[in-house]
Amino acid sequence: MSENTEKQPENVPEDANEHCPGPESEQAGKDDACAGCPNQTICASAPKGPDPDIPAITERMSSVKHKILILSGKGGVGKSSFTSQLAFALSGDEDCQVGVMDIDICGPSIPTIMGVVNEQIHQSNSGWQPVFVQDNLGVMSIGFMLPDKDDAVIWRGPKKNGLIKQFLRDVDWGNLDYLLVDTPPGTSDEHLSMATLLKESGIDGAVIITTPQEVALQDVRKEIDFCRKAKIPILGLVENMSGFVCPNCHGESVIFPPTTGGAEALAEELNITLLGRIPLDPRVAKSCDMGVSFLDEYPDSPACAAYEEIIDKLRDVVEGEIN
Repeated sequence: MSENTEKQPENVPEDANEHCPGPESEQAGKDDACAGCPNQTICASAPKGPDPDIPAITERMSSVKHKILILSGKGGVGKSSFTSQLAFALSGDEDCQVGVMDIDICGPSIPTIMGVVNEQIHQSNSGWQPVFVQDNLGVMSIGFMLPDKDDAVIWRGPKKNGLIKQFLRDVDWGNLDYLLVDTPPGTSDEHLSMATLLKESGIDGAVIITTPQEVALQDVRKEIDFCRKAKIPILGLVENMSGFVCPNCHGESVIFPPTTGGAEALAEELNITLLGRIPLDPRVAKSCDMGVSFLDEYPDSPACAAYEEIIDKLRDVVEGEIN
């Protein structure tokens, strides 16, 4: 045994180079040992060392029972629409307090989807106040901070990380049963920030949204790999746009062929739960544009039934009624 055996840094990714300094090191992404590592760019832009704000974030998050990330590998698969419908459904119980945090910094769509696009954030002695869709459903998004809703947000990683930290530390969420975090597509700064900043307070898990075709599933595999490396539990997989249901005759057609077996085959391959499939209904898009609950507007839709079944199953998983 070598006399100079070095202690291995914590949280080193499985595919990291030999002699990795660790993702929380000041040299992460910059050290000579990082050259060529697939994680180099993410590690270089991520927060380094013990973050002095984490105790304040942990204290703020102590009043939140369940924290759920909504993820997708590919953009345009309906992640934000699923987040909004999940929020509307959970808040249908007047005793359930729900918050939605939109960390899609460059493409914040939650304000529009939830019908609060023209609202503004207010400051109080206890922190920033969420914008309330209804008494038990609050929302926070950079979309409320833009002078014009069409303004582009052109930020590098550190500035994105700073705003996410403010959403966690400075927003007065109050006592919540559920905090749903709507994320951008992929595996980048925003995702790594959430994993790092909520490490002590804990994340219940992630719901991953996909569509049936292989081009979407390829990116979902990367998202699943990210969750496993970041030690974020995967609550389940949802296949969105799983066939098209005619609003008039309720006949179903395949729009995105599951050429490699779709989400069901992927879930079986990677040993994760398939929460369900949601058929494509054009009225979902209409409801999102109008900022209303699709579940309330079209309760007889097959897509509504699919949403409700998935949401019930997810609630059971999170609250520990089933494994």
